[in-house]
Amino acid sequence: MKTFTPKQIDGGDRKWYVIDAQGQTLGRMATQIAVILKGKNKVSYVPHLDNGDNVIVINCDKFKVTGKKMTDKMYHRHTGYLGGLKSVSLETLLAKKPHKALEFAVSGMLPKNKLRKGMISRLKLFTGEEHTYTAQKPELIK
Repeated sequence: MKTFTPKQIDGGDRKWYVIDAQGQTLGRMATQIAVILKGKNKVSYVPHLDNGDNVIVINCDKFKVTGKKMTDKMYHRHTGYLGGLKSVSLETLLAKKPHKALEFAVSGMLPKNKLRKGMISRLKLFTGEEHTYTAQKPELIK
């Protein structure tokens, strides 16, 4: 008996999932999304292939966080110049770009290699109840 090794799938075999972020905790929801994007929920998972599914998140600005993370959690970036460290709190980030906080959380849970760009491109974030991917017949996850 030979060992079965899955091959890279094309876009037609990917399923679509819809996740409602309203009232869910940021980190726990981000781990669920990362597992689906990586394809770890499938039997045919292998770490060197990108066989994950597509994820649509609605109400991505209405998640909750525990403790004082809304004011204490900071997101950092560097401009490349001396003294160019810019820091933004979660509260400020949600006011300016509500979908970025969830995108940063999910991106940090994906592998840090060439597969990450393809995985994060299959994450679709929407701030309201409606989304534009109704033709794909996604499955709703609560």
